[in-house]
Amino acid sequence: MAGFTAELNAIAAPMRQSLTYDQGKEMARHAELAANTGVRVYFCDPHSPWQRGTCENTNGLLRQYLPKGTDLSVYTQEELDAIADSLNNRPRATHDWRTPLEVFAQTLASSHNPSTSVH
Repeated sequence: MAGFTAELNAIAAPMRQSLTYDQGKEMARHAELAANTGVRVYFCDPHSPWQRGTCENTNGLLRQYLPKGTDLSVYTQEELDAIADSLNNRPRATHDWRTPLEVFAQTLASSHNPSTSVH
């Protein structure tokens, strides 16, 4: 809980409004996590992977580095961070071939400089 809370709180507030999760036991303390971070936690319906498409796609990409069932405790935080960096710097078709890091930076910049135009 402490690690998850610290990582979420390290993300700029405009970028951490909500978290959608499956029904896994790792989110048993979701109310505490929400209280510690201000992030609203939502749960997908059981057996409904289409409700969390980005998560399912990311899990598939992670499997290239960490096969399903891998014990993460054998990896250092630096090794896990390197995997995250690799994925966050990988261009994606869904982002018009920009990287998730580029999209994140652009979205964050937009949140600090809201458009003044009237729609």
